[in-house]
Amino acid sequence: MVRFTVKLNVVLFSSLLMMFFLTSAPAAQETGEAGEGVSEAVLKLGKRVYEVRCLVCHGEEGDGNSFVKVIRRSELSGRIIETYPRDFTVGVFRFRSTPTGCLPTTEDLIKIVDRGVPRSFMPPHEKSLSLEERKAVVEYIKTFSERWEEEEPCDPIEVKKPDWVGSEISVQKGKKVYKDMKCWECHGYEGKGDGPKADKLKDDWGKQIWPFNFVTGELKRGSSPENVYITFTTGLDGTGMPSYEDSLSEEDRWHLVSYTLKLMGLVK
Repeated sequence: MVRFTVKLNVVLFSSLLMMFFLTSAPAAQETGEAGEGVSEAVLKLGKRVYEVRCLVCHGEEGDGNSFVKVIRRSELSGRIIETYPRDFTVGVFRFRSTPTGCLPTTEDLIKIVDRGVPRSFMPPHEKSLSLEERKAVVEYIKTFSERWEEEEPCDPIEVKKPDWVGSEISVQKGKKVYKDMKCWECHGYEGKGDGPKADKLKDDWGKQIWPFNFVTGELKRGSSPENVYITFTTGLDGTGMPSYEDSLSEEDRWHLVSYTLKLMGLVK
């Protein structure tokens, strides 16, 4: 019954989203201040796109306080995953190419708008919006947080995948890293997200979050070796997933990538 209710809610939510996207934008409110090098025309376009495509989840003020509030879905394991729309006002983003604690690059945000976030009900917009519209809505999103005015951008982390990633030797070394770094405490011994600390995790806002179950498929950021590596290097700000940039060598991070891919069934 719980799983049926969740599926029904997802269907209803998807229908509501489609109805919302097909309607015209709400009446314009006060436009945010333009950042350096960003014209008012760009922000006006970005605001219009935001109101039609984003407001239903992220809210008029960009704080996630919207009609949607929270979306729940069930996994085969029986646990219920709650997904909250991102609060743009705090300027904290999980999926970045920059070090922990840094703002994402503009390109990072455009990638999220382009491909969406699997498993989070954030849809892709690469085909439904022009590049001009996608760039504009990213610039408008920046107006919700003062961080974009106050902080200097960080350089993205360079990613160069070694040829041996995914090899049997690398997988075995990664398994040791997984054990030594106690990844199993959250993600479980078999990577199913059922470790002894799995039900005790909260994000920076006090909401319960669950460690990822690697056997269930695509990661939110994407499951390429490069995407997994950048997650281990940057961490997921606002969650319990730390950055290993300082605590693991680059080589060990790539070995951990190999073992993670093994848990996901992407390498033999």
